[in-house]
Amino acid sequence: MSDIKVRFAPSPTGYMHIGNTRTAIFNWLLAKKLGGKFMLRIDDTDKERSRKEYEDAIRESLTWLGLKWDEEARQSARVTRYQEVTARLLAAGRIYPCYETAEELDIMRKKLMTKGLPPIYDRSALKLTAEQIALYEKEGRKPHYRFKLIDGDIVWNDLIRGECRYDAAKLGDPVIIRADGSYLYHLPSVIDDFDFGITHIIRGEDHVTNTAAQIQMFEAIGGKTPVFGHLPLLTGAEGKLSKRLGSVGVLDLREQGIEAMAICSYLTKLGTSDAIEPFYDLQSLADTLDFNKLGRSQPKFSEADLAHFNTHLVRNMPYSFVADRIDSDETFWNAVRGNLTIVSDYKQWKNICRCAVTPIIEDAAFLSVAAELLPAEPWNEDTFSSWINEIKNRTNRKGKDLFHPLRKAITAMDDGPELKILLPLIGYSRVHSRLNGIAA
Repeated sequence: MSDIKVRFAPSPTGYMHIGNTRTAIFNWLLAKKLGGKFMLRIDDTDKERSRKEYEDAIRESLTWLGLKWDEEARQSARVTRYQEVTARLLAAGRIYPCYETAEELDIMRKKLMTKGLPPIYDRSALKLTAEQIALYEKEGRKPHYRFKLIDGDIVWNDLIRGECRYDAAKLGDPVIIRADGSYLYHLPSVIDDFDFGITHIIRGEDHVTNTAAQIQMFEAIGGKTPVFGHLPLLTGAEGKLSKRLGSVGVLDLREQGIEAMAICSYLTKLGTSDAIEPFYDLQSLADTLDFNKLGRSQPKFSEADLAHFNTHLVRNMPYSFVADRIDSDETFWNAVRGNLTIVSDYKQWKNICRCAVTPIIEDAAFLSVAAELLPAEPWNEDTFSSWINEIKNRTNRKGKDLFHPLRKAITAMDDGPELKILLPLIGYSRVHSRLNGIAA
């Protein structure tokens, strides 16, 4: 095992959707490819919105996708550690209290924007006198806290975006602690990544400016900055960011019959120069991971495309991948998989082969001839052809006129697997009865 370590850090404030699922997949695959560890960190500092049901669903989603984690942590259990680091940074002048209300900050931002200036905090809190602070506190104001950025360029080499460069003076000091004493995302995440030895962080490109600020936080606490990679955000099929993408849940997709490996394969290759093709195990998928093949444009995610891709994956799925999920043998699976949309559709064909079916009779006289000519068992690979040739010779039928009445009587369906494949699975007795209009 190498020293490589990645993490997936969801907030349990909602169900796992397609966007953060993609982030989890890329982190897990990177750890797998490099022989490293994958950590699950529950970022539950938002006490108001965090729910156990969401956390349970996150775990269930990851487990179903096959993204097993090597260790885990939760932020709510580490507040003492955050306070310890905060006190040290406060003493060093890298964190400072601010007393503006939300309304006052909003007015400040609007004034700056009116002047054509970036709407960043002006550090007026650093100019407050002891008397002004005492007055604010007498009013009952509770301070929020900001991290003080040091002027200069913040530069890193991103795995996906290449060189990234930000001027700290244009970013504004981020709020790290709310007035109620609760922590925002920024500093706890950095402390955790430092303490747990996270070496690589793959996340959405909406975190790029956060990364710039967090690099200075890593430096402030004496930690080594991890390697970052920022994934282009998914867009909807209509070509723009869609709220719908934030509600397409992994467990909802599972209920629809979408395979875990369809989701992993599709999301890994979407937006890359590689073809989107089925993979049937995560290790094989991890071996193909190459950030150089990721484009910078935002890829379009489509539920319809995923469903279509899932069908393609199912129809080529080896029996070994469904053996513990279906109560049928390999011969049956190979016979019907080419006509399935989702795996559970096999039940329809199992019922057709092994349960009573009410035949649909289009031409009773013709079917009576077919029943008369049906050869006795045992059947082999030549049986069907011989039988069809005899029916042709007797009735002078061919094409649809020949096959369609037979299919409707034998399966009660308009289409499906080839009859030569189905016949041995249904058996002489049922086929003969159905040809004679008897449910069997």
